[in-house]
Amino acid sequence: MALAAPRLALFDLDNTLLAGDSDHAWGEFLIEQGLVDEAKHRAQNDAFYEQYLQGELDIHGYVAFTLAPILSLAPAELDALRQEFVTSRVASIMLPRAIDLVKSHRDAGDLCVIITATNEFITQPIAAAFGVEHLIATGLEQTGEGDARRYTGAISGTPCYQEGKITKLTAWLEERATNAVQDEPLASLADSILYSDSFNDLPLLSAVTTAVAVDPDPRLAAEAEASGWEIRSLRD
Repeated sequence: MALAAPRLALFDLDNTLLAGDSDHAWGEFLIEQGLVDEAKHRAQNDAFYEQYLQGELDIHGYVAFTLAPILSLAPAELDALRQEFVTSRVASIMLPRAIDLVKSHRDAGDLCVIITATNEFITQPIAAAFGVEHLIATGLEQTGEGDARRYTGAISGTPCYQEGKITKLTAWLEERATNAVQDEPLASLADSILYSDSFNDLPLLSAVTTAVAVDPDPRLAAEAEASGWEIRSLRD
């Protein structure tokens, strides 16, 4: 008997699995570390976040802003700084019910993927903390090798934002299919579920077979009600 393909379980990260936004929290963390001017950086960070909430984020500008204070740091310094960020800022906003939700999908044998607009540098250890092996995030351009490797502040490839999430996910699934063992059952959008809080994810929410609005913003809540999608909270 042929094995059944696993269900594709997709999770947005910020304000879905987390009780907050990791990108914005990173800006506050840089302020705490004394790496940026407090007033100027907070004002710009808040302005970019407001753009995101309005669905008008200049993601290239935001990534450049996010990375600018750390571009000169060596890989070991970046790793240490990021780990401190996860420990001091992220661990406390990992929702217990979100951890349980992810675990329930893993236990069911689903292919679990965190798919987020936030860049891969920030989100790689967060995905690991949730026990999720697969992460699709906004990629970052790098130059050099080994200890000389540095981020440039630019995005690599398609930003994982709005319609870009479909582009990135489709490419990822196609790559898995190319590298799969013959007759291996593969997860696909034909049997998929996505959890998200944001109307920015409406393109992907409309593409999956099951859309779940998690503590949704007002625009997503209205669309979920009109479309008959499940609405749930991971915070109650």
